[in-house]
Amino acid sequence: MRITKFGHACVRVEHGDTTVVIDPGAFTDPGALAGADAVLITHEHMDHFEESRLRAALAADPALRVWTNAAVAARLEGAARRVHAVGEGDAFEIGGLGVSVHGEWHAEIHPDIPRVTNIGFLLDGRLFHPGDAFTVPPHPVETLLLPLAAPWSKASEVIDYVREAGPRRAVPVHEAVLSPIGLAVQTRLVGPEGPGTGAELAVLGEGESLELG
Repeated sequence: MRITKFGHACVRVEHGDTTVVIDPGAFTDPGALAGADAVLITHEHMDHFEESRLRAALAADPALRVWTNAAVAARLEGAARRVHAVGEGDAFEIGGLGVSVHGEWHAEIHPDIPRVTNIGFLLDGRLFHPGDAFTVPPHPVETLLLPLAAPWSKASEVIDYVREAGPRRAVPVHEAVLSPIGLAVQTRLVGPEGPGTGAELAVLGEGESLELG
């Protein structure tokens, strides 16, 4: 399995002959979708889901399929046969790649801001993308795609989430809200110079890839 980091919360996953793109939102280069077999969307916020771009990708490739929650699926009306609504406890396969769904709600930003639904995706039992939540996967995974910074989190929560989830490796995502200085500070806290998470930190730049074995 090989993962490539794209803008903000988006990663491209290649597993054998199957390519899956997770959360190609408004901060992601549209090229991330080129040649994808499937797209997984965790929730409806624009930094994870860009409707016009995804519709264009569906129109350009009749074989492309989407798995997401019911709220996003409703936004993609007209492509119903190619868009699958899933939720907590569901499981499916994409070209032999097993995917299971975990979590239900976006983390709270503020009590006055309504929460939206949010699902996390566990791929091949070893790579977990939680979307915008600190959902703990059903077992310690090899690689956790870690929401590094968001309006709904603070550094201590990020550190404690990695500790609770127990991955072997954490790969930061969701960092577009940080300046370069802020990114350096946050990765230092989550990395070996911080209080410790028990996980290796693998920081990927835009377009950089990591082989998961």
